[in-house]
Amino acid sequence: MKRALLALCLGLLLATSAHAEKLPRLVLAGPYAAVSNPLIHMVESGALADVADKVEFVAWRDPDQLRVLALEGGGDVIAMPTNVAANLYNRGVKLKLLNVSAWGMLWMVSRDATLKTLADFKGKEIAMPFRADMPDIVFSLLAHQQGLDVKRDFKLRYVASPLDAMQLLITRRVDHALLAEPALSMALRKTHSFPVSLIAPELHRSVDLQQEWGRLFQREARIPQAGITLRGALADNPELGRRIATVYARSLQWCLDNAAACGEMVARHVDLLTPEAVADSIAVSRLESVAAVEARPELEFFFGHLLASTPAVVGGKLPGDDFYFTADAPLTTGQLRQ
Repeated sequence: MKRALLALCLGLLLATSAHAEKLPRLVLAGPYAAVSNPLIHMVESGALADVADKVEFVAWRDPDQLRVLALEGGGDVIAMPTNVAANLYNRGVKLKLLNVSAWGMLWMVSRDATLKTLADFKGKEIAMPFRADMPDIVFSLLAHQQGLDVKRDFKLRYVASPLDAMQLLITRRVDHALLAEPALSMALRKTHSFPVSLIAPELHRSVDLQQEWGRLFQREARIPQAGITLRGALADNPELGRRIATVYARSLQWCLDNAAACGEMVARHVDLLTPEAVADSIAVSRLESVAAVEARPELEFFFGHLLASTPAVVGGKLPGDDFYFTADAPLTTGQLRQ
């Protein structure tokens, strides 16, 4: 009897302790892109319900909104381009890169089916989202690597986001654009769903920038484009960081295995996207959750080329060891309140 009572008291004590360590709120943030799909699934599936009383997803539309989230503490777990993560870290923002999960979602799209290389776009107007950020910097690197001058050889029309570039395409205000998924799949879907009088002729997937990367740099055809960061006190919590990494990887696999259901889920959170376009984008995007420490060689190759061309986009130097998340000293979630 005494032993049973002791066990009951111990169980109540552990339950009370675990509840006391729960966070009141955990904010997951990301763009309207495939890197955010697992974050949305983590919220909808309740995978972190034991970690925080309220877990929510917040979308950022452009790099300016992203930087506000990171600098002002609006997000705890934030999906972002890897160069932005390096830049923020080098500027003193407390964050760690947890993983790289988006390895290529960039394509040229055109009304001209004969355009097969970046050189074929010389002299043409191209809608380009996110000036001086992804995908602009990747386009510039690839152009430079094959002897093209971005300012001289192309007419770049900068817009705020891939979705804005998509709108220019489907309303016939441009004939070519560099798009990230799922905006490209959305554009292809939309051009087949409206009356012909309202849209331009059929759009075509043109240059796969990931394939160009592999060809020009003699590497695997993938770019460490975006991943998940831990911000603020969360960056000092290896135990919870490891948990988030595991849950994210499982949610990413769910999205890959259930593209149609993932599309329905994402469309409920993002009015501008349709379930079909999201499912299409999953099928063509290179998505794999790789721990940041394992991705470091590919990241430093990428960052090295950025430092040689536009060093400001990564903060002027390679990020140090502390940029890469490791989980060698377990801490408790209670420390997040400190």
